[in-house]
Amino acid sequence: MLPHRSQTPLLLELDLTQPLIEVEPEDPIGKLRSRHRPRMRAVLRTLYDAGSDPRIAGLVAKVGNPAMPLAQAQEIRDAVRAFTSSGKPTFAWAETYGENTPASVTYYLASAFGEVWLQPSGEVNLMGVSIETRFLRGLLDKLGVVPEIGQRYEYKNAADRLLRTEMSDAHREAYDRLVASAWEQIVAGVAESRGLTAEAVQAIADRAPVAAADAVEVGLVDHVGYRDEVYAAARRAASNGGDVTLLFADKWSKQESPVAKLVHQVKQRKTPAVALVEGHGGIAIGRSRRGAQGPVMGSDTVAAQIRAAVRDDNVKAILFRVDSPGGSYVASDVIWREVVCAREAGKPVVVSMGAVAGSGGYFVACPADVIVAQPGTLTGSIGVLGGKAVLTGLTDKLGLSYDRVQRGENALMYSAHAAFSDSERARLEAFLDAAYDDFTAKVAQGRGMTREAVHEVARGRVWTGADARTNGLVDELGGLRDALRIARERAGLSDDAPLRPAVSIPPIARLKPAKSSDDPRAAAAASVATSGWGDLADIAVALGFSSLGPLVMDGVRAIRS
Repeated sequence: MLPHRSQTPLLLELDLTQPLIEVEPEDPIGKLRSRHRPRMRAVLRTLYDAGSDPRIAGLVAKVGNPAMPLAQAQEIRDAVRAFTSSGKPTFAWAETYGENTPASVTYYLASAFGEVWLQPSGEVNLMGVSIETRFLRGLLDKLGVVPEIGQRYEYKNAADRLLRTEMSDAHREAYDRLVASAWEQIVAGVAESRGLTAEAVQAIADRAPVAAADAVEVGLVDHVGYRDEVYAAARRAASNGGDVTLLFADKWSKQESPVAKLVHQVKQRKTPAVALVEGHGGIAIGRSRRGAQGPVMGSDTVAAQIRAAVRDDNVKAILFRVDSPGGSYVASDVIWREVVCAREAGKPVVVSMGAVAGSGGYFVACPADVIVAQPGTLTGSIGVLGGKAVLTGLTDKLGLSYDRVQRGENALMYSAHAAFSDSERARLEAFLDAAYDDFTAKVAQGRGMTREAVHEVARGRVWTGADARTNGLVDELGGLRDALRIARERAGLSDDAPLRPAVSIPPIARLKPAKSSDDPRAAAAASVATSGWGDLADIAVALGFSSLGPLVMDGVRAIRS
């Protein structure tokens, strides 16, 4: 008998020590690597829905992923609080909340649970939030490499890492506000969950790391104990001393007979619905894929998803999940246009931002009807950069020489073996101006702002979701579930209207050739990886930039401890 069919109460388990999979990999290697890792949406569904299941008696979670972005922690935290509101006991535990490393986000997530446990040898490293930036200019000078980079504007500080040896005033101002906003959110959340004042939380943080016994004394931890003791307490609370069956949270499902489940699925296919469009990773021309630096949001794939949703009469609204630092300007523009076309076709578009939706990630989001972000989401970065690194000094040291012939005044404009001429520099500056003007004009159009107002909050600056809501770049604070609620409301759908993928191609159907470019199979075909830097892609990567293009956020991609 399967565990979830057992007649004994179920104690849900949640492993938050490893990254949760948000989007299902399509490539065989990705599927193989992620086969045993929990899925983000399955976990969220369980936390929101299982509280009303009489079989479920409680929740116990191991916490400890130091790489979890603040925005993702907030999404899970909201779901944990929803489960806790059912009145069922919840336990968070860890061997340590940070070992020789800050763990503010980790503890912030744990504080949402009813009881917080810590191993006796552990500590709570609720130490604050910081951002460190690596500058390459000194190294480039030693190598004889000269960066010739243009940026729009002073806050587009990815270029500063090549042009400077320390933060500019604008760079420091922007990062200082990111850190302040994130820390404000963490302090407020911990204070509320633990019944402390913000001042008390700050005072505790200022003397962290906090040993286990001291953590109990100051109110950060409820009990000190090992795993066996945590589970014994959770079992007692969940079953009043009786038997209890453990079940991973992402394995839970509502109790339905196979026939009822099949009937439900058939009905949902014909029911008015919200279509989910996935946009994860750096933005590039072509098909969505997995690149060397992680997932890639392909303009062909995302555009095909949006067009399919527009053509489907049963789709009444589109939920566009964006988790991207940007990339190619041209690819971003392709997706932007499809979002505009969807709205013009009468399909409301609601964007749900993940951990990051900046630069090109904001470009594709800005025409939506509603933009929803977590308070800790990193967004904005409305700006552009471009240029090249001149390697002549380095190649001279190595004894390498280059000669050339050309036709066309600017044929060697992007050569790494010659500085920009005056005319080439003028062409670069013209591109940066045109791209920035286009970006800000589209933001102004989508957000109902003046160009002047957009410029004030643009200039390449990155904002947290909380600050972006204040300055008009974001409409609502919340997660995917909140965005779905808004999409249903905008479309006049019921509260339980289904959310389904905009495109679902069965494996057998993928084997058949596409009938036209409107056929979603056309976007599912293999494509060659392209770069928004053209021939400079390898140099861009070597210098620490994304290979994807000029609409990319700077080095900070997520707020972590």
